[in-house]
Amino acid sequence: MNLPDSPKSLWLDEYGAYTSEPPLAGEINVDVAVIGGGFTGLMTAYEIKRAEPALDVALLEAKYIGYGASGRNGSFAMTVVGLGISTMTMLHGKHFIKDAHTYMERAVDTLDELILQQQLDCDRIRPGFLRVATTQGYINRLKKDIDLMKSLGFDGIDWIEADALRSRVNSERYLGALWEPRLVLMNPVKLQREEKRLALQTGIQVYENTPVIEITYQPQFTLKTPAGKVNSEKVVFATNAYSHLLPALRGKQMPAFTYMVATEPLSPEQIADIGWKAGEGLEDARNLIHYYRLTPDNRLVMGGGPVGLVFGNNMDADSNPGAWKHLEEHIHFLFPTLKSVRITHRWGGPFSVAVQLMPALGYLGDHNAVYSLGCIGHGVSMSHLNAGVLSDLILERKSDLTENPFVNRRIVPWPPEPFRYLTGIALRSYLNLEDWWFERNLKQSSHQDLTGATPHDAP
Repeated sequence: MNLPDSPKSLWLDEYGAYTSEPPLAGEINVDVAVIGGGFTGLMTAYEIKRAEPALDVALLEAKYIGYGASGRNGSFAMTVVGLGISTMTMLHGKHFIKDAHTYMERAVDTLDELILQQQLDCDRIRPGFLRVATTQGYINRLKKDIDLMKSLGFDGIDWIEADALRSRVNSERYLGALWEPRLVLMNPVKLQREEKRLALQTGIQVYENTPVIEITYQPQFTLKTPAGKVNSEKVVFATNAYSHLLPALRGKQMPAFTYMVATEPLSPEQIADIGWKAGEGLEDARNLIHYYRLTPDNRLVMGGGPVGLVFGNNMDADSNPGAWKHLEEHIHFLFPTLKSVRITHRWGGPFSVAVQLMPALGYLGDHNAVYSLGCIGHGVSMSHLNAGVLSDLILERKSDLTENPFVNRRIVPWPPEPFRYLTGIALRSYLNLEDWWFERNLKQSSHQDLTGATPHDAP
């Protein structure tokens, strides 16, 4: 599994010097091998070891802890599943969205409890979430979402009128917002490396710069790496957006790419202009959302909008100048007083998309292998509860977690190339078109096209 180098995220850059664990050298025998050192892999290994301390557990990470989506995301631990309430209800029904939202509320709380109980140093705050409307169509969409969630018995999801919203975060583009208090923000790289510390403390063997290049199973698993070999009774595939690089998972998901920018720290005067005293996490109501927050040192971090796609096994799409330009101009669109602010960091990274646009966890073949993928960009909180699911599955324990709607569901496979790529283009085009329809009368002044088109997609 050869992975490209990537522009450093703000979180990785600010972390500074980091010492990786040595790569695997030689042959080892373990009870459980975990492939992938993101949130899902680290926490699954941790949950397995907590449940069965006598088991030997090894984790293999192809690059370094923090390389993948867990070190490049927007830092939002939230309740959103897939493309949000409206789309997921349309695709899967009210019963699904009720079960899924209940699961995600628990996921956010599970992560927050872990941070607080283990005293993980990760700049954690819990400021609440605003999904803002910038057109009348988005107002209608969000109010419909709120009514639906209330009808399903969920409290604490409410509508905020424009004046009240702008007293929190001041943009003339805002016409109102959905408010939900259940959101945790953190520095994801700090969090992940604190979780690595937990894993090592529990006796888990962590090997970085150790890609798995071949897997055989007869009758136990053998995982070949560049300088070693792991013999294991059971395997956890915690590879998410990289899962298509493994033959056993090839058709279950495809990667898509999201992009982010971060500004220099805003001055007190600039902060005064835009308000934002409580530091809420914000998204808009689009399909191809923009998501943004303030950091502890008052940088504005924004991601989303254009979505990148790749052909075949190519994963070299972490850079996208057109997407970064779009995000910079969207900052100016929302907050004209920030037009002179310098962008200091630009980066991107993959997220995992299943055909049904929702997560999938379960057994791969018999009960000796499990997998998790398809978080579709909302994996920070989900991955931590998914870890408990995967732990119960690999240990063959029935629990309330293993009864959640994402487990052992039937997955519609992505077609082989070139049809996979063309299907992805078609799906993205539909989402772009719907966003355009909602925004067709939006006065954009000098703001660039909001359709989310990515200028350089090519096989």
